[in-house]
Formats: sequence, structure tokens, C-alpha cells
Amino acid sequence: METYIFEHDIEVLCVTAVSFPNGVLKAHQQLHALLPDIKQRRIFGISSPDQNGGIIYKAAAEILNSEEADQSGQETFVIKKGTYISILIKNFMDDVSKIGKTFEKLIKQPNIDPEGYYLEDYINETDVRCMVRIKNKKIN
Repeated sequence: METYIFEHDIEVLCVTAVSFPNGVLKAHQQLHALLPDIKQRRIFGISSPDQNGGIIYKAAAEILNSEEADQSGQETFVIKKGTYISILIKNFMDDVSKIGKTFEKLIKQPNIDPEGYYLEDYINETDVRCMVRIKNKKIN
């Protein structure tokens, strides 16, 4: 486990999956179709529990300029700056269930931000960093 620090908030455009986990791939496909320059952006997955015990999942891409959010008409979200605990998964497509198992480990750590969310940072097409925001830098 490592700490990962976002020095600044990151505003992203989002496509919310119709269902979880079945709708995740389609949400990412829709996001890629909306943004022809997607390879120039950081790509994220953002998930959080809903009121019924399910999961709300958003495929997200970094906004490159302030007008973009207004012009797109898409939902936006702000990934909060701060300290996150993280685990890097290499070749995640070999076993996508590793992502869920990794978050199970991360959320057992102390000082998890109660208003936080699960964050996937897609570093490239094969590797993803799974993260959860914490209140301070202590990690067990």
C-alpha cells in the first residue's frame, strides 16, 4: 500500500453506469465516444454506495479547459485534492475482480474519509491505481 497525493482538485466529465458491475464497460465506451481526444486525458472510475445498498459508478475523464464542461452538457464531478491510500494493479484485465478485492483491503484502513469514494485511476490500458481518500497520512 502506498500513499498518493493529489495536489489539486481534478474536475472530470462523467458518464454514470446504468448498473454495477454490468454497466461499467458501457459507461467507459460512452465516455470514449464523447471525447475524441480521450488519450490526452486522465481516465478515472468513481464509485460510491447508493441508498439501497447498490453501487453508483461513474466513468470519468479529466476536463482540459473550463468551457468544456459547459459545452458538453455532461455531468461533472470534482476529485478532491488530498492524500489517498492506493494499490497499483498491473494487467487488471487479466482478472477484473482484483479491483473489487483491492478496494476491500483499502477500506479496512483507519482514517478513511467518510465522505470519500472509491477511485480508479487508469494509468494506461493495462494498469490501474485503486485509491481511497484518507483524513491524514497514517497507514497501517
